[in-house]
Amino acid sequence: MKEINIYEAKTNFSKLINEVLEGEEIIIAKAGLPLVKIVSLQKNKTNRIPGLFKNDIELNEDEDIDKPLPNKIIKEFYK
Repeated sequence: MKEINIYEAKTNFSKLINEVLEGEEIIIAKAGLPLVKIVSLQKNKTNRIPGLFKNDIELNEDEDIDKPLPNKIIKEFYK
């Protein structure tokens, strides 16, 4: 985590935004006291690994996974 003062933040704002988008968190301070933290709203993208859980998930072939949920479970979503 990087800490800078307000003047430096104003001077290098575009550069700071790029650093934040690359995953850096930046603290802006005034007179040495931390005031705000700049963080990215975008999640860091990770490469998806196809088939990661290929042998870990089993589906019962006798069950229809497309059938509607029971009403008891649907009601739990609206509590």
